[in-house]
Amino acid sequence: MRDCLAVLPFLLWLLPDWLCETARDCRCVGDTGACQADCSAGRLKRERAKVKRRKEGRSTGGHRTQEGALPQHGGSKMSVYTFLEIDVNAQVEELRAYLKEVGAEISMERSPKGLEDDLHKIIGVCDTAFSSEATEAEVEALLNSIVSVLIVVPVGEKTESLILAFCEKLAKAPSNRLGHVCLRVLNLLFHALPENLGVRYHVYYTMVQVSGQIGQVQAVYQSVEKMRSTLNTAQPPPSTEQLQQLLRLLHQTLLANKLSEEASKVMIELLGTYTTENASQAREDAHRCIIASLADPTTYIMDHLLTLKPVKFLEGELIHDLLTIFVSEKLPGYIHFYNNHKEFISSIGLDHEANVRKMRLLTFIQMAESQSEMSFDLLMQELQLGAEQVEGFIIEALKTKLVSARMDQNLRKVFVTSRVHRTFGRSQWQALHDTLTGWKTNLALVKESMQAIVTAPIVPAK
Repeated sequence: MRDCLAVLPFLLWLLPDWLCETARDCRCVGDTGACQADCSAGRLKRERAKVKRRKEGRSTGGHRTQEGALPQHGGSKMSVYTFLEIDVNAQVEELRAYLKEVGAEISMERSPKGLEDDLHKIIGVCDTAFSSEATEAEVEALLNSIVSVLIVVPVGEKTESLILAFCEKLAKAPSNRLGHVCLRVLNLLFHALPENLGVRYHVYYTMVQVSGQIGQVQAVYQSVEKMRSTLNTAQPPPSTEQLQQLLRLLHQTLLANKLSEEASKVMIELLGTYTTENASQAREDAHRCIIASLADPTTYIMDHLLTLKPVKFLEGELIHDLLTIFVSEKLPGYIHFYNNHKEFISSIGLDHEANVRKMRLLTFIQMAESQSEMSFDLLMQELQLGAEQVEGFIIEALKTKLVSARMDQNLRKVFVTSRVHRTFGRSQWQALHDTLTGWKTNLALVKESMQAIVTAPIVPAK
């Protein structure tokens, strides 16, 4: 046993870099993901030494070394343990000293008002490191050290204000250089906080902001259902107003990251949070939802939007009339609307040519509902196409997978085998009912026929 203990210090130095830093700075028992926050005090000491060496290097013309970024530890959820041989007050002193060295205007003396005030002052100037010569590793060590202090502060109103101030600082950090660092720190803070704390909503909100700036929103947001289950563990859960604000941010972020399908789902979820009583307050959201759906080149079926209360509130306005055209009318209806309201189309940022392409496809689908066989001449007339454009249009229509068909160039005809419905209303439900009833009747006849065969008397062969 004594021999094993004798070689243990030597073995620690043989560990991989990212793990040996942890092992030398702390007495850690638990997962290495948890290590990231509470090991920061020891790492901060090394970073202070590096700052001092750089300053000495500048004054003497010495060599400067550039540190690499910290590795990401695995695991999305983690429990943060306190295992450093250093108390919180000493860690706060280390934070003050480091920030002082990188140029922050902060006193080295502890606040007589207590730990919360100390932490408030540290968070207030922590962004000094963002604009200093500190490397990403140094900034991440600083922020993780702040997190490790935040999570031991007694829960209360002051805790929430501290976390809000910290999130505000990270949201304003230069995303091109520190975006990934801030997102990792926010993720650490989010999972370190108890699940029943309402302040986790604000951390998640900031995570969406930061992830959107660096094109990593899918690392934070997967679906509305998952987001709700994550945030609804708080007591009390986020209010309707908070949820609307978060969904609005998600919609803008997803659109900016070219995730239009997910953005559309989020906007529909947002509009669904309004009731008949407050639907008028969702006017701008309803406008944005309609415009985003019309402008999205992959969105064709939009009849569900007409059932949303905030959209119903817009009845009689041009935007609602335009949506109705894309839901149920044909290309001539849109052309007529455009000729009368050209300025309106351009004012809401829609492209007329893109609208025409979408309306041609929607008209083709509607024609296919009543005709499984169509001539090229009929398509030229209804879709306002030239003779040389018909085949290209059919190929593009097939690519959308909204319609299945085959084209006969010799006969100059297209034969439709299946298609989606532009709208699914009472008549479509009735058709579905009739089809299922027919299947049921036919299966009953098959069953009777099989039963007759089974019960038929066996006539012995002569």
